Amino acid sequence: MKIGVNSVLFGGYDMETAFKYVKMAGYDGIEISAIGGMSEHLVIERWKECAPVIKSLSKKYELELLAMEQPSQDTQIMEKAMQAAVEIGIPIINCGPGGKSNDKASLQESIDSLGKLSLRAEHYGVTLCVKAHVGASIYNTETTLCALEAVKSPAFGLDMDPSHIHRAGENPVDALSKVVSHIRHVHIRDCKGRQQNPGKPEAQANGRGDIDLLGYIRILHNGGYSGPVDLEVIGAKEYSLEQCCIIAAESRGHMQACLQACGAR
Repeated sequence: MKIGVNSVLFGGYDMETAFKYVKMAGYDGIEISAIGGMSEHLVIERWKECAPVIKSLSKKYELELLAMEQPSQDTQIMEKAMQAAVEIGIPIINCGPGGKSNDKASLQESIDSLGKLSLRAEHYGVTLCVKAHVGASIYNTETTLCALEAVKSPAFGLDMDPSHIHRAGENPVDALSKVVSHIRHVHIRDCKGRQQNPGKPEAQANGRGDIDLLGYIRILHNGGYSGPVDLEVIGAKEYSLEQCCIIAAESRGHMQACLQACGAR
C-alpha cells in the first residue's frame, strides 16, 4: 500500500506548500484536491494551467500522484477532470455519489450516472471511484453493494472511507470485508462519535477517534489491496500551517505503525 494525503488538508495554502509538507511528513504520494470551495489546487475550469505546475511539483518533491478528488458527477466537469488526469498522469478520480439516502429513485439515478461516467473513464484509461457518503444515495454497505452489482465497467471501483461507514452505524472493519475485492482507493481518517459530520480536523487525525484503523488496514492487507491509502481531512482551510502539518505527521505515524503491525511494511 502507498500512503498519501489529500491536499485539501492544506486547502488554505498553495499547492507547493501542500507538496512540501506532505513530503516532509514522510508520505509516499499525494492526492490532488479538485474540491471547489475547499481548495484552489486543481481548479478544473483552469486545469490546463494547473497541469504543468502539478507535474513539476510532483517531480521536485518526489511525490507520486496517487489520485484526484473531484466530487461532482456533472458530465462536463468530469470530462475535464478526466482530461486533466490523463495530461497530469493521475490514475484515479474519486467522486461523490450524490443524491439522498433511503430513496430508491435517487439511488438508481446515481448508479445510472456512475455507469455512464465509468464508460468515459474507460475511454480515457483512468479509474473512477465512488465512496459511501453520509446523507447521500450510496451511504452504507447495502447501497454500496447495489452500485457494485450494477456497474460492471473495469474502470469503476470503490473508494472506501471508514469514517462514513462508521457514521452510518456500521463497523467499518466488518463492512470492509464484504467489499475489499472491489476497492481501488481508500480515503482514511478517524472519527469520534457517529454524528453527521466527521468532527474538527484534529479529531480526524488517525488514532484520535473510535475507528479500529489497525483492523481496517489488516483487512486491506489480507485482502491483497496494494493501492493508495490517502488521508482526507476536511475543514482545515482556516487552520495554521503548523496545525495542518501536525495532523499530517501524526496520521502518517499511525498509518505506518498499522502497516508494520499487520506485516504490510
